[in-house]
Amino acid sequence: MTASIAPFGEGHHRHPGAGPSADPLAALRAPGDPPVDVYLTGTVFLDIIFTGLDSAPVRGTESWARGMGSSPGGVANMATALARLGLRTSLAAAFGDDHYGDYCWDALEQGEGIDLTPSRTVPGWHSPVTVSMAYEGERTMVSHGHEAPAEEQPAPGCPPRARGAVASLAPGVRAPWIARAAAHGTRVFADVGWDDTGAWDLAALPDLAHCEAFLPNAEEAMRYTGTDCPRAAAHALTEHVPLAVVTLGAEGAYAVDRRTGETAEVPAIAVEALDPTGAGDVFVAGFVTGTLAGWPLADRLAFAGLTAALSVQEFGGSLSAPGWSEVGAWWREVQSVDDQDPAALSRYAFLADLVPDGGPCHAARPWPLRRAVPTIGFRRPQ
Repeated sequence: MTASIAPFGEGHHRHPGAGPSADPLAALRAPGDPPVDVYLTGTVFLDIIFTGLDSAPVRGTESWARGMGSSPGGVANMATALARLGLRTSLAAAFGDDHYGDYCWDALEQGEGIDLTPSRTVPGWHSPVTVSMAYEGERTMVSHGHEAPAEEQPAPGCPPRARGAVASLAPGVRAPWIARAAAHGTRVFADVGWDDTGAWDLAALPDLAHCEAFLPNAEEAMRYTGTDCPRAAAHALTEHVPLAVVTLGAEGAYAVDRRTGETAEVPAIAVEALDPTGAGDVFVAGFVTGTLAGWPLADRLAFAGLTAALSVQEFGGSLSAPGWSEVGAWWREVQSVDDQDPAALSRYAFLADLVPDGGPCHAARPWPLRRAVPTIGFRRPQ
């Protein structure tokens, strides 16, 4: 972990929902609130991750990785990241009827406390699998799987009442649950994948009209808006969605809120990355947490970037997501550095309200957090 943080912003703000609890929304909860903080649906993969490769595998040769981890992946990355930040998370997904599926279900429900009531195990269907190879700061993935039978897919048509939801948009695909959730007051946060059609037409994302926030990366944002600057792209996107957040890779992130006219930019935290798998999901989870808790826009960006930076220092996607223990440990460490830039520290001073005297770091969750390991599971002692 590095203590190098980049300066941005002025002072810090008192945060609604902050306090010595592992629940960032504790101060906001009231009778009659939705039972779920965040709902999401998608495909759960078993991720097998190889790290410590000096270069890309070469055809006709055998490569040995210095590290390996296995963990639930796909939508499980986002669900785990949300749950580890203290949000009551509900996931609708199909799980394979095999050891991989059992492992993923147990890791999410028992290990992370995620509500899998809307999920189901599909008889005779094997779990989708992704093999990820991390090298030179990037990753290459190979996946295999089949769509679960339509009649066996969890039905997202009537999602549970929730404060928020995370949706992955796909060109030309409409997901009716998104409109229904938004109509019932759920705040929908959307990300998007690469447009393989090459059209890059926002009209092909009809569900964007029901979303509160859209969080593409810089290349996606510029292609969808026809601009050559990610910051200009963020402003252009606010013609279609109230809040646009564009991730800038090593430069951090930039956001525009159309409703308030507020803009914010926060640089990235310099860290030595072990595995970038799932970092984008962790960023979204951090931003969703800060938004539901009512934090200022710049603090939401800073927190999202911090959680993503912490995640890339661990193996795997879902199980690399940090919890409050790690956020607090990072905050205490950077304050202890003698030559730390005071302006840089001020950007993250809002963490003092969230992790005072250990705060959430010593509540609710075990320490250290469960991590990806090479094997699916060791045999329990007899």
